[in-house]
Amino acid sequence: MKEDYYEILGVEKNASASEIKKAYRKKAIEFHPDRNPGDSAAEENFKKAAEAYEVLSDSDKKARYDRFGHAAFEGNGGFGSGGMNMEDIFSQFGDIFGGAFGGAFGGGFGGFGGGQARVKGSNLRIRVNLSLEEVANGVEKKIKVKRKIQASGVTYKTCAACGGSGQVTRVTNTILGRMQTATACTTCGGSGQVLDHKPAGADAHGLIAQEETVSIKIPAGVESGMQLKVSGKGNEAPGNGIPGDLLVAIETKEHPTLKREGDNLHYDLYISIPDAVLGTSKEIDTVGGKVRIKLESGLQSGKILRLRNKGIKSINGYGTGDLLVHVNVWTPKELSKEQREFFERMQNDEKFEPKPEKSDKSFFEKVKDMFS
Repeated sequence: MKEDYYEILGVEKNASASEIKKAYRKKAIEFHPDRNPGDSAAEENFKKAAEAYEVLSDSDKKARYDRFGHAAFEGNGGFGSGGMNMEDIFSQFGDIFGGAFGGAFGGGFGGFGGGQARVKGSNLRIRVNLSLEEVANGVEKKIKVKRKIQASGVTYKTCAACGGSGQVTRVTNTILGRMQTATACTTCGGSGQVLDHKPAGADAHGLIAQEETVSIKIPAGVESGMQLKVSGKGNEAPGNGIPGDLLVAIETKEHPTLKREGDNLHYDLYISIPDAVLGTSKEIDTVGGKVRIKLESGLQSGKILRLRNKGIKSINGYGTGDLLVHVNVWTPKELSKEQREFFERMQNDEKFEPKPEKSDKSFFEKVKDMFS
């Protein structure tokens, strides 16, 4: 089992954004590899803290984590699945420390053990529309994506402005004495490299657009509005930069007969008065295909039949929901002369007089039972 993100950072679930940031900063300083050279346990804790902060510092990801736990990010290849490396951490979170630790910790966290920063490519966003059957069981989708990659034959050279360090150092005189500050080089964007040779068709950064088929594993139980991340499948970055990510927004199609509520599904079944009186069997839809159910004689309208484990698999891995079949007795609006005469004869028949028993629960009791 993965550790809880709140426990990793040592904060409560209702911690504010500033408290989460402060806690991460403290953990990152404690376990930073420059302070713990050769300590694999410290490096692992450093990565865990960064993974926890990446989720809890983002309001949307935090909300999904609070609701679904680690399962909210399963199958996405990014955070929450061990997809981080040291370069990712320094690139994404270096600014959280400002310049205060520039000398002590690898040049201001610009890069592992040095001042040079690896530029990250831009993210790509796509929408994936899923059927209810795909949501129920999980699915692997192959999607064509147009992403920018380094053009064949492109070359880069050391940035003359910063000498390849990625930083420009400035010395200023103050009343307290001389102060030295280091900022990212504006010429190369902190990468330490600039374009040397640009092949035909490439843009100003040496990148060219190319269509690629990306395989996306979507776990069972996802909902509309969720977003998955496929790490490294966004646009590439110039030089030795880090590729961006592919962000996958989930949308679900409406099913013609099944309605979803959490992990449960609902189905409205309409039967005739003779079927309700005599009993019958009916074929109904499920996410696994059609099934036939038996209806006993004397069935009352409003009866709810529960088909166990015929709903949606929980994204948290806590089992599968149920299919709730709502029985509705259909009353015809138009009758033939013979049919009307029949019901007129039955109107005063004591067998057709409503005589609810204690076991015949009210609508509100049925709803209560359904959610208990």
